Amino acid sequence: MPLNTSHHKSEFSCGQPMLDNYLIKQAKQDVKRKLSVCFVLADSEGVVFGFYTLSSTSISQKFIPEEIRKKLPPNYHDLPATLLGRLAVDKKMAGNGFGELLLVDALKKSFETASSSIGSMAVIVDPIDNNAVHFYQKYGFILLPDSGKMFLPMGTISLLFDA
Repeated sequence: MPLNTSHHKSEFSCGQPMLDNYLIKQAKQDVKRKLSVCFVLADSEGVVFGFYTLSSTSISQKFIPEEIRKKLPPNYHDLPATLLGRLAVDKKMAGNGFGELLLVDALKKSFETASSSIGSMAVIVDPIDNNAVHFYQKYGFILLPDSGKMFLPMGTISLLFDA
């Protein structure tokens, strides 16, 4: 569900101060300014267990692997994409599959938007550390070595949601 004022986020701690501080201090402002949308997983009392953010972005075609790039029109230098900017789960809830649940929800929302509202050829992530790289690799994200980012093409995501 989208972050709102009923959510209790002050005690959120995922072990990455940058992500904790973002949720506690910055997410509400980014949503208000339309810089991103923040979705949370919370209990019935509004205590936040995890969150992720989505926004639009672009990626230079030069970072896309050749086997995918050759299928794209050469005159598109920057390609539209969806940025999964942040994804975190509170340490107290680690190991319950909430990271996967949040990721699948983010991919579903990204796919639905790309299918109906705004073009996006992939979901892009910028992993915060090696643990994040391994997490995203488990779900098929491809490392883009020259940028440090990872991506999952909408064509791959469509296999999950396009019935």
